[in-house]
Amino acid sequence: MVVDVTHMAGPGVDHAADGIPFRHPARPHRKRNLRRALHHYRKLVENKEDTSHVFHIYDALPSEHFEPDAERLALTDHGEMLRKSEPYLPHILDDHKALRALPKGTVGQAYCDFMQAQGLTAEDLARKGTWSGRPIYGDMIEWFGWRQRDTHDLLHVMTGYGRDTLGEACVLLFTHGHSPSPAHLLLGYSGALKIRQSVQTQAPVIDAAREARRAGKVCAGLIGHPIREVLHMDLHHARQTLGFSEPVAYRRCHEIWQDENIDPHQLLARQA
Repeated sequence: MVVDVTHMAGPGVDHAADGIPFRHPARPHRKRNLRRALHHYRKLVENKEDTSHVFHIYDALPSEHFEPDAERLALTDHGEMLRKSEPYLPHILDDHKALRALPKGTVGQAYCDFMQAQGLTAEDLARKGTWSGRPIYGDMIEWFGWRQRDTHDLLHVMTGYGRDTLGEACVLLFTHGHSPSPAHLLLGYSGALKIRQSVQTQAPVIDAAREARRAGKVCAGLIGHPIREVLHMDLHHARQTLGFSEPVAYRRCHEIWQDENIDPHQLLARQA
């Protein structure tokens, strides 16, 4: 459902220069619903590829930091520039023809390698958010949320965390470091704890999770950066420049799992 944003301004509603409101008057103020969050968490555990449940979990566990973070970016000249130049990131991220024309070693090339190896597209992730039943308000809060969603897989590339269970947990905890959210914590630490409790391994799984959260505290992530510019940067230089540290404990886990003959992508499937 798309909510019309024209002629909907109300008292105290901040707007961008082009009239887009920061918060649409029809947007509800979400309240935490732990029962709903746990319901969708259980569904996600049953089928981790059905990421529509992730969006329901975030809706049920709203972060008190989210809107202040969105306001600090969206209502600035820099945020205005980003919103006009990059209104919808999937159009940029899924243009693999353009990204493949970039020099070898760039973030764009690494991103294409990652997405094509996993059979993913940014648009598919965006559609799953729409399928979850969320109304579309067309305000700046939505733009900020979509930007966080659409840079998730690019974060995998920048941080070095894979799409294995621990890698996904670490990306969420990394994000929690600079953008605190109870949903990040639930999904991140529960994933790490599930591995620790279910798999017989010497790998420092919890250390990797804690390391990811610490790394996110000293790195602002990607939302505030022009994504086109990031994609054109050399990957190693981009990591250094933007403050992404090496995932030492995570890589140590993978080294140990290799010695233990454990496939990191089948950790929980082995136990099942």
